[in-house]
Amino acid sequence: MPSLRQIRYFIAAAEANKINAASASLGISQSSVTTAIQQLEAELGVSLFTRKSSGISLTIEGARFLNQARNIEATVSDAVRSMRNGINRIKGQLRVGLTYAVSGYFILPLLARFRRAFPELSVKILEEPRPELERLLKEDSIDVALMIVSNVEDRTRIAQKPMLRSRRRLWLPSGHPFLRRPTVTLSEIAKEPHVVLTADEADRSVGAIWRKHHLKPNIVFRTASVEAVRSMVSTGAAVTILSDMVYRPWSIEGSRIEKKDVAVKIPTMDVGLAWLKTRPLSDAAVLFDEFLRAAA
Repeated sequence: MPSLRQIRYFIAAAEANKINAASASLGISQSSVTTAIQQLEAELGVSLFTRKSSGISLTIEGARFLNQARNIEATVSDAVRSMRNGINRIKGQLRVGLTYAVSGYFILPLLARFRRAFPELSVKILEEPRPELERLLKEDSIDVALMIVSNVEDRTRIAQKPMLRSRRRLWLPSGHPFLRRPTVTLSEIAKEPHVVLTADEADRSVGAIWRKHHLKPNIVFRTASVEAVRSMVSTGAAVTILSDMVYRPWSIEGSRIEKKDVAVKIPTMDVGLAWLKTRPLSDAAVLFDEFLRAAA
């Protein structure tokens, strides 16, 4: 049975993409990290990483196990926190609105943990586009919204608090010539066929970057499906600029997707909590905010 130590070392290595960086973040030797990962791979019967001279990268089995490993570590942390603080018996109802990207790539595992930690609190969720969530907040139809707060329009009435700043990078197929370059400029990217994600206003956010630099990408396809974007990138049909939050190293067909920093500074995608400034947060909403900040 894998140990919690092995799982924590694996997560650190997966996030750092280098054994030496993982060992530095953990404050232990490189050999300890390497041994723990080798033992974990032996326990699971699969290779979790591909080893290269430049570092390590997750295999498809490693990418799948990473989500499970994070859930295991989070569950243990929640249990320890509950034992230390006692069980909070707060009751009532919390109405939470979510946008597409937040629902699919950030919050659902955390919501499951929140419900387990506070079973007497009723949590109702709905998924809507960002403009609709702003309207629902103003109408008192939801208590809080989890959205890409960098997209909030009515900042005079809606308060926002970022919880996760996700970097935007260039997604490329394995073997693309740009991967051998130290830097890639936007003008060079503009010449490549480009697939644009339209879900959760990703096209608007990335479009602002192109306009700021007076460039226009060579758009060959627009889609609301992240999986379609991954398939197009992994097969070499197009490149894209998207956030790390929705990045996965493999397409649904099992083809590799790489990511690379762009030479110019690209604004982060900021995910966080939003609420109406004139309506104080309820006790349940304050608890939800504190839980998310600790978890995120």
